[in-house]
Amino acid sequence: MPLFDIADFSPAELEARLRVHRLPDIGPKRFHRLIKAFGSASAAISAPASAWRSLGFSNECAQARRSPEVRDGAHAAMAWLDRPGQHLLMWDDPNYPALLAEIPDAPPLLFVAGDPLILQRPQLGMVGSRRASKPALDTATAFARSLAGAGFVITSGLALGIDGAAHQGALDVGGQTIGVLGTGIENFYPQRHRQLAAAMCAQGSAVVSEFPLDAAPQSANFPRRNRIISGLSLGVLVVEASVRSGSLITARLAAEQGREVYAVPGSIHHPGARGCHQLIRDGAVLVETVEHILEALRGWQNIDSGVSTAAATPSQLARHPLLDLMHAAPHTSEALALSMGWPLPKVLAALTELELDGHISCEAGRWFGRVR
Repeated sequence: MPLFDIADFSPAELEARLRVHRLPDIGPKRFHRLIKAFGSASAAISAPASAWRSLGFSNECAQARRSPEVRDGAHAAMAWLDRPGQHLLMWDDPNYPALLAEIPDAPPLLFVAGDPLILQRPQLGMVGSRRASKPALDTATAFARSLAGAGFVITSGLALGIDGAAHQGALDVGGQTIGVLGTGIENFYPQRHRQLAAAMCAQGSAVVSEFPLDAAPQSANFPRRNRIISGLSLGVLVVEASVRSGSLITARLAAEQGREVYAVPGSIHHPGARGCHQLIRDGAVLVETVEHILEALRGWQNIDSGVSTAAATPSQLARHPLLDLMHAAPHTSEALALSMGWPLPKVLAALTELELDGHISCEAGRWFGRVR
């Protein structure tokens, strides 16, 4: 059974949500509208077609909910969830990734192969060209190794080129990485990275998708995938990209979501560097070393507390306001943000520093203060 207990939902409600999720033209906003209007997915499935049409849904959509294809797809998804290491996160689940929940079109369902707990950990998105140069691939690998070694989860799209180098770099140092697909998990694309995805799941990382398990590759799916990469992450690093690269879509979405955008510059003679140069002109942080990213993330901590855990003494760390809360009781990152009145990215950055220094630990999505 899935790690996150979906037993709070009846089998009928779970099946109904999976059926609604498979319907044509049902995006996140329309999914939420349907649930809000009827009170539950099972009530929506049972409602007359006229009630659907009154909400602006097409007759085709209303009829499809009872089709054998939609019903059989939902049953197949429920069987998939019964297998080890396969999970479903829903937007009203308390374990749904908090940063992703903040974006206006957060996916209502996320299929997860591997460890879903890491979706709650501080992440950095890394994206770039599918036809990356050898120096860019080396740069992506080196940055991923350093950032994963510093405790960050590396999140990317499992595409060829920079994405694959980023995932592999994290695995090389025993770090964690998340691959976000633009297809269903059971219809994996690109096939060349199926073995990489299997290695990720085997080593405590995860592969996720908002699409039905059997969803095929479609061009419109990949920009939707990109908003999840940025939405999960504290910031997005673009290593190499042309001016028409999909990586620039990810960077734009990151900026719109309030995430930091980082870009590695390249030669003015290389077309693959022009996208990064455009991002830098538009305000992205120019990155030459990993420390440039770590410094920017540490900045979240200095706004209110006045304590930078990177250079703090043990006595200063003992007075860190987050530590006081966690020594009193275990907290989720969202609860800490609410208690402190801090932005969630600032809390996640502070938690990373405190964990690296050995002052806290995370178990089942809750942060504990360690007695030293």
